[in-house]
Amino acid sequence: MHDMTRVVLYTTPWCAHCFLARRLLQRRGVAFDEIDVATDTEARVRLVAETGWRTVPLVFIDGRLAGGRRELYHLDRCGELQRLGLTSRV
Repeated sequence: MHDMTRVVLYTTPWCAHCFLARRLLQRRGVAFDEIDVATDTEARVRLVAETGWRTVPLVFIDGRLAGGRRELYHLDRCGELQRLGLTSRV
């Protein structure tokens, strides 16, 4: 058995795109850790420094930036989430 793929979602509570990304992951049964950068200033500063992105959501899969909501939806549509073993959706 292989190690579980780790998904981390960086969000803010008022972000509509964050809500949609969270909802997609939940509907697909993808386990994820969520970090609220509205209350975690250190995480927000680190994200901008590491990625150059100033927007949320930001999705990381196994420590690598996968992108934002648009990229997450693309990964879902093309079957990449399933290929990574994140969802059993057929």
